Amino acid sequence: MLLDEDPATLIHHTIGNFNIHPDKVAIGRINESLSTLQQARDLRVRESENALRKLSRNLQTLTTQHHETISSHNSTDHASHIVELDTQKFRVAKAASDLEIDGERLEQELDGLKGRLQQLELQGDEGDEVTKAKRELEDPTILKLKVYRSLGIDVDPDKAGTYNKATIRNTQKGDVHVVNIDAKFSRFFYANYFWQSMG
Repeated sequence: MLLDEDPATLIHHTIGNFNIHPDKVAIGRINESLSTLQQARDLRVRESENALRKLSRNLQTLTTQHHETISSHNSTDHASHIVELDTQKFRVAKAASDLEIDGERLEQELDGLKGRLQQLELQGDEGDEVTKAKRELEDPTILKLKVYRSLGIDVDPDKAGTYNKATIRNTQKGDVHVVNIDAKFSRFFYANYFWQSMG
């Protein structure tokens, strides 16, 4: 047998070493926080818009009253009151603008987090190329298969994961030999047979 341990156990241990679930949970929490902030932002914008409309209506009413009763009021005091209302209106409009800018920034951050989540989902449990290369260096079975492949020997597993067939390619002679590996023959026997087929 090529493997000293059960392939299913090896695969289970390998998959167990790569877990992106905490990253997904963290991104989920961030998305929830962003959603909450967006809702709060929308609420503040609506409140500011309502306040702005209310102040606009008040300003219009006071302006109309001013024109109707200008003769019976002190023009200086009335002008000061109008200026004060204009100042409040400007502050509310600026607050609404700031909230709009914050909302756009949060949307950009959300897009970035969605992109990161998509990258993690595409990588899957195996991780990126660097992670897979590191795993190959640490997995003795993968190292053995790479050595065999460099010699022109491809070892294929069956449906149960048992490596019981080898394809030997002799590029110099242009020959291809398919060998079914049987446990009743020793490793020494197959090693000699592989070398003779490659010679």
